[in-house]
Amino acid sequence: MVGSVLLGQLVFASLLLLITYLGLAEFFRLVSKNDSQPSWLITIVVGCLVYGFFAAHALGWISAKVLLAIVPLAFLLFIVELWRNKTNPITNIALSLTGIFYISVPFGLMVYLFNPAINSGPMHYGVVIGYLLILWLNDTGAYFTGSLLGKHKLFERVSPKKTWEGSIGGAIFALLTGWLMSLIFRQMDTVDWLMVSFIIIVTGTLGDLVESMFKRSLKIKDSGNILPGHGGILDRFDAVLISVPFVFVYLAIFFH
Repeated sequence: MVGSVLLGQLVFASLLLLITYLGLAEFFRLVSKNDSQPSWLITIVVGCLVYGFFAAHALGWISAKVLLAIVPLAFLLFIVELWRNKTNPITNIALSLTGIFYISVPFGLMVYLFNPAINSGPMHYGVVIGYLLILWLNDTGAYFTGSLLGKHKLFERVSPKKTWEGSIGGAIFALLTGWLMSLIFRQMDTVDWLMVSFIIIVTGTLGDLVESMFKRSLKIKDSGNILPGHGGILDRFDAVLISVPFVFVYLAIFFH
């Protein structure tokens, strides 16, 4: 991830396209059951195209008007279901749209983090590096603090191992990282970096809990095994998928 960021926005976007494809394939492998069979092929194609439109706009290749093509693409899923003759078409369409909205859209928005002003073309890799480091240090700090001091459960119904102590420890690590990023990457001032850190702390933790909720409902431990020691794509990027849209909107509205 870090290497692709340092090599530039195009390389980073290309890596995220691969991750989007793998994430969609993993998602539909998990949710495809006898009573729910979303059209994985057309959904993965549409999902990758949705990501591609966002990435192309972030790279400055297309205008904002072209993004409107995403709307009819999404409705293709409804039309395709007519010919599939499956038992639960509404469930199939709902799962397809969930996969695209949960995976393709956040990864597509992530490409914009190279340029918080949301103009065409890249601005600086420091914003993306900072985002990733804050996210990872929040996760790492929560793990170690929770392991050493954790007593009070954060959300036991969904994730029995997470504690308030761990979350507070992760938050301290994340805020310190955000402050440090403001000294290194001055594309954003200290207030913006700390606000981004706060958003990541809250939404990154919620993203982890959302993924835990999904896995608990599916009665699985990991979403996959493609990443040794980390599980699947969705396991590794759960905090990213929920936090990126919030960070994107904050930067799009408040950063100048």
